[in-house]
Amino acid sequence: MDWRQKTDDWRRKTDDRRQETDDRRRKTENGVRPPVYKFQRLKVYQLALEYVDMIYTLASQLPSSERFNLKTQFERAATSIVLNIAEGSTGQSNAEQARFLGMATRSYLETIACCDLAERRSYLTYEQLKPLRDLGHRLFIKLQALKRSLKRTQNDHL
Repeated sequence: MDWRQKTDDWRRKTDDRRQETDDRRRKTENGVRPPVYKFQRLKVYQLALEYVDMIYTLASQLPSSERFNLKTQFERAATSIVLNIAEGSTGQSNAEQARFLGMATRSYLETIACCDLAERRSYLTYEQLKPLRDLGHRLFIKLQALKRSLKRTQNDHL
């Protein structure tokens, strides 16, 4: 091995170690990285992440016959809430961000319909769904409040 290869190998190893050190520094006590993007600092985004976690837990309790129907629809709708909050927040106008929040709200309402179906078919009980519904209602209020705030700000600039 010539000196150039040794130098390149050394640089790669050093860069890898540096990256690992940077990654460790970014972690907090609970193992979650601190927010990097604007949307990650939004309370509504954090609440939506909690909501998705709760839905995945409940969806895992649905019968296997619903694996490719209600379970996946439930999970996709919940995931869509988080994704729309993220997608609408960066580099968008207030009107565009409000539009994405509207899509997030519609996805939230879709999860409510999934809850209703799961309860109606006796897959999940009212007691099992109550914490999700309570958290979801808080999420809905925050989505609506942020959307109204964006529209108000937009109208102030007209």
